[in-house]
Amino acid sequence: MDAARLLTGLALGFSIAAPIGPIGVLCIQRTLRGGWAVGLASGLGAATADAAYGAVAAFGLTTLSGLLVRNQTWIGWIGGAFLVWLGIRALTVPVAEAAGTPDTRPAAAYASTLALTLANPATVLSFAAAFSAMHLGAPRGWASAASLVAGVLAGSSLWWGLLCGGVSLARSRLDDRWIRALNRASGALLIVFGLIAAAWPHP
Repeated sequence: MDAARLLTGLALGFSIAAPIGPIGVLCIQRTLRGGWAVGLASGLGAATADAAYGAVAAFGLTTLSGLLVRNQTWIGWIGGAFLVWLGIRALTVPVAEAAGTPDTRPAAAYASTLALTLANPATVLSFAAAFSAMHLGAPRGWASAASLVAGVLAGSSLWWGLLCGGVSLARSRLDDRWIRALNRASGALLIVFGLIAAAWPHP
């Protein structure tokens, strides 16, 4: 295990996961609806996808990377449609009723955010660019590359744990009216993100 690469990967995983986008909004919404465990499971799905794309970049799997990028248009359509569907459900299904639906069960929450994050092949380009800028494009053997990927997984997971923990703490201090309002706001944002993902031109 390469400790330096592990720490570098941790910093990269945290920094790439931290900006709030559609997956962040989804994790916040699920934490509000289903609690910390559901939100964290959603975040870990995203962290797993980050690690997978980090592995593509770290191990130099250019063929797979190229395949993903070439097909990112239709992949974006699918991911965008799913986000729109989730947003519509957030606007139409009461919070109390939604708490027992499949997407607020940890296993299903994990699987859906894993799929959604994988539906954004541009993520692999983010890791490739970061590795290149930091001269990490040619790791010193498989152990070094594996340390980098493990760090990405740990860093991304750390971010999602902190985010969902903070939302869960806030949730415990909010009344039902505020939770419903935040749930609807996040649902509207998911629809916007979904429409952008589906309509935005992909190279």
